[in-house]
Amino acid sequence: MSNDKQTSSDIAKQASATLRDPNASAIARSLAASALAQASTGKETGKAMETKASQVLQSEKYSESTKAFAGSILSQSNKKR
Repeated sequence: MSNDKQTSSDIAKQASATLRDPNASAIARSLAASALAQASTGKETGKAMETKASQVLQSEKYSESTKAFAGSILSQSNKKR
């Protein structure tokens, strides 16, 4: 299914920097990769990534940048699910 929403350029830049950061956590890298994959494409967030992003937003242990990736990913999810 095609998606008319895209990752913003600011989030895409942060995602790119996170992917290049060897000290970034696995969850941050995973969310960053998903957010970056949705920049300038019609790709839609998958169900597993929606769940992961939702869990990140509900937890207090993740950084604001990781939560920003999660929010971006969820905003591009399939609303029918």
